[in-house]
Amino acid sequence: MPLTLKVRDVMDTKVVQIDGKKPVSEVIKAMLDNNVWSVVVTVDGLPTGVITERDIIRRVIAKGLTLSVKAQDIMTSPIITISPDASLGEAMAKMVEKNIRRLFVVEKGKLIGRITQTELFENNLNVMMTLSSIRHQL
Repeated sequence: MPLTLKVRDVMDTKVVQIDGKKPVSEVIKAMLDNNVWSVVVTVDGLPTGVITERDIIRRVIAKGLTLSVKAQDIMTSPIITISPDASLGEAMAKMVEKNIRRLFVVEKGKLIGRITQTELFENNLNVMMTLSSIRHQL
């Protein structure tokens, strides 16, 4: 029986959300306060987009805009989602296909977590090292 880790096994349930009408200065504060580098932007209470630290650098600072610009004006939309029951391989493939670094986990229409490239890499490395260790013990 093959060992298959699911997205739900490794996802981060700490997803910071901010209203799209809030200024980028509040996005940065939310990132720093929560020690995250991406926030989900909501419009009328629905997750609509995402802002990363790279978005702030490229779409605000590099363009000489002020930090009072609204979050919804610089967000990447739509957010790319995945099921919590998808395999880690499916998550990796989707990230490669879409050329993105994070996926948001949705179950029954509700945002319940996120998974990043770094988390996928770390978990795959841990599994490989564990399997290697087991093989050497046999």
